[in-house]
Amino acid sequence: MSVTIDDVREVAQGLPRSSEVLASDRLRFRVGRVVWLAVSPDETRMGFAFPREEREVLVASEPGVFLLPRASDLRFHWVEVRLGALDPRRMREIVLDAWRFVVPSAVAGVTEHTG
Repeated sequence: MSVTIDDVREVAQGLPRSSEVLASDRLRFRVGRVVWLAVSPDETRMGFAFPREEREVLVASEPGVFLLPRASDLRFHWVEVRLGALDPRRMREIVLDAWRFVVPSAVAGVTEHTG
């Protein structure tokens, strides 16, 4: 069962310090000024915060699921995933991990027992 933009919103909207914005026809979630999650305009892909040094291994491990970001975004801590390849549990895990990547550890710990 693939996930929808509404499924992503449901998880991301309730996270501390996270805010939703629409910019350049993309749904984005920010913590402060840092974008940590973005859905493509056609709602088929989701970009998310991820360690730069680990992303090539992630993409190589599941090339049908994960993609490198476009060339202009390679300098960022960012990777993309095909939403149609995710089930709700895995999407939630990716969203929570991306959010934890950008918030202070004390804030990230809030979801350790609730996530």
